[in-house]
Amino acid sequence: MTTSLAPSETPAPIETGIGTELGTGLGPAAETGIGTTAGPVGETGTEPDAGTPVVLDTSEWVEPAAAAVAEAVVRDAHDFGVYARTGGWAFALKVARSVRPGGQAAEGTEKVSAKAFAELAGCSPERVMRYYKAWDMAADDALVPQFEALAPGQEVELPEADVWLSYYSSRSSATSVRGHAISAAAEAEGIKPTKALEVAENPTALRAAILADPGTAEAARGALLDRMKEDPALQTEMARAIARTGDLKKAVAQEAKAADRIDYVRQIAEGGQIRTPAGQTVDAPAELRAEAERHLSLIDELDDSEEAGEWAGEAYDTVKSLVVRAVEADPALRVQERRTKFYNSLQKATKVFEELTLDEVLEEDVVEEDMLQRLEALQEAIGACISAIRKATTAS
Repeated sequence: MTTSLAPSETPAPIETGIGTELGTGLGPAAETGIGTTAGPVGETGTEPDAGTPVVLDTSEWVEPAAAAVAEAVVRDAHDFGVYARTGGWAFALKVARSVRPGGQAAEGTEKVSAKAFAELAGCSPERVMRYYKAWDMAADDALVPQFEALAPGQEVELPEADVWLSYYSSRSSATSVRGHAISAAAEAEGIKPTKALEVAENPTALRAAILADPGTAEAARGALLDRMKEDPALQTEMARAIARTGDLKKAVAQEAKAADRIDYVRQIAEGGQIRTPAGQTVDAPAELRAEAERHLSLIDELDDSEEAGEWAGEAYDTVKSLVVRAVEADPALRVQERRTKFYNSLQKATKVFEELTLDEVLEEDVVEEDMLQRLEALQEAIGACISAIRKATTAS
């Protein structure tokens, strides 16, 4: 309300909402030029004439936050609060209550198809369907109402925002069997499924990271090894790829040889048994087992980056020589070792002779004089061997 007062009737200064004192037209009031109908008093520095009325605004100052807020601002603040509490559920509800389930006729419902909803929303039907499927899975878990129970514009209580990512993925691949497997593996590893799906959808980027970064390559190697344990087809493919690559084939052969030698030493150190050159398995002497344990401890202390081949070779040669020495030091074991060795050689010779295909040789007329001479020499050697053994048997 505005009133006109004579100079003699001017009231005491009034405190305003912004801390400005309004008075007789002098002092702070004059500096701002507020409260007079005359020109700017502050500019002349003179008092108004006695006959000139002074105009004062006595209405109270109102803070902007307490004033009326535009409807659009209120609506935006409300929508923001809903999203902050519920995350994607707020938008999934709009889809769930407005899009009719697949196969449902358009008659008798105000709901529209996902394609029509997407056209109205200005986005792709695929995006709409990702929200639709997220709501569908949550409905199967009784977390939200089924589509049939919802009508356009209907409001329902929504789950918490942090539950949303358990049902929704921004990637269409997440809905496939492959995508579900990747998501499950990601959750088992403690990472977000979206990260794993992103990598799976861009194998070229994965290849680049493996080629450029040793850490990524090591992670990929470990993953492949774990995968091959349960994937025979992948085992075959990897073995075939290695066999066809000369350098890899040679490296694998060297590593396999080193592994076999380490296993030989480990069997003695941990199992307490030795395998003799003739193939016998007997208990290892205490000093031999102690030496095997010493070499094995040195190998086990190697870092992953250190080559074990040289250490494995040294351990194997040392232990092998001790095994031979142990066999020779035990008379009974030495006799048995030589008997076993002779018998193994005899078995091999017998098998080779039995595999000779005489019928084919005679039919095709491929016999040469040299072949006959070799057989005659073999016959003489066998005869001499038989005579020597008979003499030894008779003497004993």
